[in-house]
Amino acid sequence: MGWDDKNTKVAIGEISLSCRIQGKTDAPWVIFSNSLATNQSLWRHQVEMASDNFQVLTYDQRGHGQSDAPQGPYSIDLLAEDLLNLMNALKIEKAALVGISMGGMTAITVAKKSPDRVTKLVACDCGPAASQASAEQWRERISIVEQQGIEAIVDETVGRWFAPKSLANNHPAVVEVAEMVRSTSPAGYIGSAQALSNFDLRPGLSDLAMPTLFISGKEDAIVGGVEKLHQSVQGSQFVTISDAGHLCNIENPDEFNTSLRAFLLQD
Repeated sequence: MGWDDKNTKVAIGEISLSCRIQGKTDAPWVIFSNSLATNQSLWRHQVEMASDNFQVLTYDQRGHGQSDAPQGPYSIDLLAEDLLNLMNALKIEKAALVGISMGGMTAITVAKKSPDRVTKLVACDCGPAASQASAEQWRERISIVEQQGIEAIVDETVGRWFAPKSLANNHPAVVEVAEMVRSTSPAGYIGSAQALSNFDLRPGLSDLAMPTLFISGKEDAIVGGVEKLHQSVQGSQFVTISDAGHLCNIENPDEFNTSLRAFLLQD
């Protein structure tokens, strides 16, 4: 089953989120949550893989894609509440959650807040907490977007996210992701960057009891942070994806999907 470009808007309180439901009707749910400055099409390779066995929900986080982009600041807790409210609106009692970067932080936070709603957890390319250094980097990026617009950060962002080999070889995902960044609402980027400059996933992390998988691109600068999350969750699994940086699901989708499919189908 291929990627469906048709989306719907779902009201969750004061905003509406854009989403797509695909896959096998009446099957268990899998929900995919996107990173900063991308949209739900980031997951098209995974949706195609999962649609034979699962009912699949993708959505644009607030400030991204075709979802509403209110002024920030946002927080990871707010993004988690958005996802829980979306599940409520769509009458999804429980689901496996898969998130990358900011989406991974969102998924982890939902799992901590409402563990009964999460059957399995997959968090990719995200670290345990903001630091003084990372907060300063986000403040600098926010300032650039405020003063120069979103276009001013496209090249730097893509250069940071992809493995050098992919950049040198003009990997098709590089152009695809650059366009996602370029089309992101400045208000959505700034609000989300504020969330990323001030978060801490560590409290309550060791209490997570659902099956959990952490994934990182081998060439992502945050791979050590992902491993720290894995070490904090007893019984969790950790895999790295070769020839991939921060968005390993789109940079090396075949290897990513092999690990994800095996985990989702485990009893």
